[in-house]
Amino acid sequence: MFERVITVTRKTELQELVERFGTVPQARFYLEHAGHDFARVQAAHDTYMFALDKIRKHVPGDRKRHTIERAFVPRYGFEAGDLIVAVGQDGLVSNTAKYLGGQPLIGINPNPELYDGVLLPFTTESARAGFAAAFAGEAKIKSVTMAEAKTSDGQSLLAFNDLFIGANSHISARYRITHGERSEVQSSSGIIVSTGAGSTGWMRSVHTGALGVARAVGGKTAPRQAPAPLDWSARSLLYAVREPFPSQATRTTLIYGEVSRDAPLAIASRMAGYGIIFSDGVEADNVTFNSGADVTISVAEKSARLVVGP
Repeated sequence: MFERVITVTRKTELQELVERFGTVPQARFYLEHAGHDFARVQAAHDTYMFALDKIRKHVPGDRKRHTIERAFVPRYGFEAGDLIVAVGQDGLVSNTAKYLGGQPLIGINPNPELYDGVLLPFTTESARAGFAAAFAGEAKIKSVTMAEAKTSDGQSLLAFNDLFIGANSHISARYRITHGERSEVQSSSGIIVSTGAGSTGWMRSVHTGALGVARAVGGKTAPRQAPAPLDWSARSLLYAVREPFPSQATRTTLIYGEVSRDAPLAIASRMAGYGIIFSDGVEADNVTFNSGADVTISVAEKSARLVVGP
C-alpha cells in the first residue's frame, strides 16, 4: 500500500558540535575543557545511530527508502504513496506533520530515557509491529487538528501544536484583536494559539503560570488546577494573550478563549517592521506580520494523521 518509506531525522548534539568545531576530537576537547561530560553526548549519538539502523531493517526490502534531515522537510516532495517515519523527539513529529498531505506518520522514540515521547508511541523494538500494521492497512490512526494562520497579503502557516503572533524580539507587540463581536487594541508579549496536541505543552505552561500568579496575589476564585486539555481531534483551538498591558490606549478584556471555524480569531498588526507569526516553536518557520497586515487564525481544513498503534 506504500511505495516509499521516508525517514525524517534530526541532527544529534554531537553532529551539531562537529559542524561547529570540525572534528569529533575538537568537539570533545571543547566540552571537556569547559567542564562538560562528552561521554553523555557520545552515548546519545550512538543510541540514535543504533536506533536508525535498526528501524531501517524493519522496512521491507521491496520498498523504496529515503532519509531526510529535518531542515529539508519544508522543501521535500512528499508523495501520496509515502509512509512517513519521524525518529527523534516529539518536536520532530509536529514539525513534519504540518508539511504532509494526509500521509500517515509514525513517531518513533529512539531513546525513552531521554525523550518523553508524547507523540512517539513506538520504540525501536515495537516499530516492527507498527510497520507491519501500516503495510497491511490495519494500523490505528489518530486524526490531529491543526491551526492555520492566513494573512491578508496571501501568506499562510500551519501549526501542529501552537502559533505565536507577536514581535520578533523582546519588545511589546501592538495589534487589534477581534473575536466574535468583541474587539480591542492591545499591547502584550504576543498571542499563543494552541491545538489539542499543543494544549498539553505551551498552553499548559500558560495555565500553570496564570494560576500561580492568581494564588500568589490572593485570588479567591482561581480554580485549583488548569482546565483539561483539548482532545487532539477537537475541531477547536485555545488562545491566550501573554502579559497584556492595560493603558489609556490598550485594553485587556480579550485574554483567553476558544477558536473555531465559526468563531475565528482576527488580528490586525500595528507593528511597523517587527511583527512575526511562527509555528511550533520554530522561529525560522514564520511569516511577517507588520502594520497593514491582517491575519485570521482558525482550525485548518487539513488534519495530521498519526499512527498510534498496530
